[in-house]
Amino acid sequence: MTSKERMMCALERGKPDRLPVSVHQWQPYHLDKFLGGISDIEAFEKYDMDAQIQYFADMGQFWVTKADFSKASSSQWRDEAQIINDDPDDRIVNHTIVTPRGTLTYKTGGNRQTTWITEYMIKRDEDIELIRKYMPVPRLDPKPVSELYDEIGDRGILRGFVWGDQAGCWQHACCLKDVSELIMACYDKPDWVHELLQILLDKKLQFTEGMKGSKFDLIETGGGAASSTLISPKIHEEFCLPYDRKLHDALGELGFKITYHTCGGTLGIEDMIVANGCDASETLAAPSIGGNQEPWEFKEKIGNRLALIGGIDQFNVVTEGTEQQIRDKVFELFEKVGYEGGYICSLADHFFETPPEKLQIFADAAHECVY
Repeated sequence: MTSKERMMCALERGKPDRLPVSVHQWQPYHLDKFLGGISDIEAFEKYDMDAQIQYFADMGQFWVTKADFSKASSSQWRDEAQIINDDPDDRIVNHTIVTPRGTLTYKTGGNRQTTWITEYMIKRDEDIELIRKYMPVPRLDPKPVSELYDEIGDRGILRGFVWGDQAGCWQHACCLKDVSELIMACYDKPDWVHELLQILLDKKLQFTEGMKGSKFDLIETGGGAASSTLISPKIHEEFCLPYDRKLHDALGELGFKITYHTCGGTLGIEDMIVANGCDASETLAAPSIGGNQEPWEFKEKIGNRLALIGGIDQFNVVTEGTEQQIRDKVFELFEKVGYEGGYICSLADHFFETPPEKLQIFADAAHECVY
């Protein structure tokens, strides 16, 4: 099998020739520091891994280290970015959003690895009206998507997002308002929270309509803010599931496969993840890295209703572990999670200081897992 065939077989919950092995989004930081600045597809080839290449252009994620905020602007939503500190290890940027009926502000910090929010955009309940009326939704250009898809070829799959700071509606909302305040609002003013989520859903559905015909193998939705490590299953059921389902239905009608990202916090929401209409669940982060159940515990509860992606603790196992610990974990996941197919063994999330030789040990161990 080619890498594309192997991964697509797993996403169909089938048994490929061997266990697919991959990483979640090869970061520019690691490519530059350890691999001489090669591309992500070249890095996958170097370690004989099955490539998952993420398409970022036009998707609107603020956390991409080289995000171009001018692309998020329009004549009625002008993002004026003021660089307070341009040190790549301590970036500080203040943003003012200028609209015909008022301004919004937010601030970000960052380093070479990522970007984070230090001041949230929504400060008053009525701010969501400016978001409703003026926040622009870009239109996806299918040409560069097709070009990247063709470049990847049989070496792996091309993944996309749904537009927004995060792909899921609740998760996007948590990038606009502090999550602790948003959780309290679920109890104090639930109608306002639903109104915000509906605004974001409408915009995401607008973006999704423009994705028709795009050559994506897999679309990532969700995000860590809907994990049960952060919110209760009850909040997830009311404020995540209905919006996830509508978004997934729209993507499914266009023929896309969908992977739902929860960063490992799946305890108590297993059946809701199945019910939201996704095809795969990721990243199966273990308790050692912040999840709240082992990947095989999640597998036992959902059976073969979903494909699974992830499971490897990229820090404690691959970065800090011994060769034997890495190999043992891969074999354990194959036996307990991947035994009936439908599983892509992958580092659970971003990694930064992982020694290159450890990645080779990881890949080589997965190659030994043959169905």
